[in-house]
Amino acid sequence: MTHPYFASERPRILAHRGFVPPDSEGIVENTFAAFAAAHALGVRYVESDCHLSADGTVILFHDADLSRVTGDPRPIADVGDRELEALMADRGGLVTLAQALDAFPSLLFNLDVKADAAAERVGQLVGPYADRVLLTSFSDRTRERALRAARAAGGRPATSAGTIRIAALVAAVASGVPWLMSRALRGIDAVQVPERRGLVRIVSPRMIRAVHRAGVEMHVWTVNDADGMRRLLAAGVDGIVTDRADRAMTVAAGER
Repeated sequence: MTHPYFASERPRILAHRGFVPPDSEGIVENTFAAFAAAHALGVRYVESDCHLSADGTVILFHDADLSRVTGDPRPIADVGDRELEALMADRGGLVTLAQALDAFPSLLFNLDVKADAAAERVGQLVGPYADRVLLTSFSDRTRERALRAARAAGGRPATSAGTIRIAALVAAVASGVPWLMSRALRGIDAVQVPERRGLVRIVSPRMIRAVHRAGVEMHVWTVNDADGMRRLLAAGVDGIVTDRADRAMTVAAGER
């Protein structure tokens, strides 16, 4: 049975950390303004990242520390909510997971649990919104902890594989052994990967066929040029994670 997260038609455009318009000034990724801009474009899916603040609040922020975005070198985990709000006030506005889920009821969220300490709290928060959420993490252990917490809170979010599962899938596809592919994809709704990892090509026709045979979707990140988007969609991928949701929406409209 298909998870409600995938009920809309493909291809899926996932706005990477929201959308920061090219001509915007002062707006940064993973902020209230970036999510609002994605929503204004008509995007249905937003990708974001989860950390815990010093107050135990799930903050949507990519990095473990504030240095790249604000110039402050402190880890997110060492800064309280009020100070985070002040630091982000002129950058588009801090947004918590709870705020995002409530403020944007038509958006579906692809949430990467970056901080292991955030796993249970993320799961608890998304449980009631499970139809609108896909949970993932590079760590399969962290991802599974978040999923267990979500189920305990009454929901079953969709999920995509972590690094260990992806490595197992790549090896299984290379071997051509069906039961190894099935094992790597068990309990997984989507495979979300870069097209390449260094010199290694991950997304290939063989990989796409294997994933689709298992009833799983293939999403590729992070693709910002129109030609790359068209090529991947023509190859059969189901979704594109992109910083240029505006460009991707135009490309996707031409594919439908």
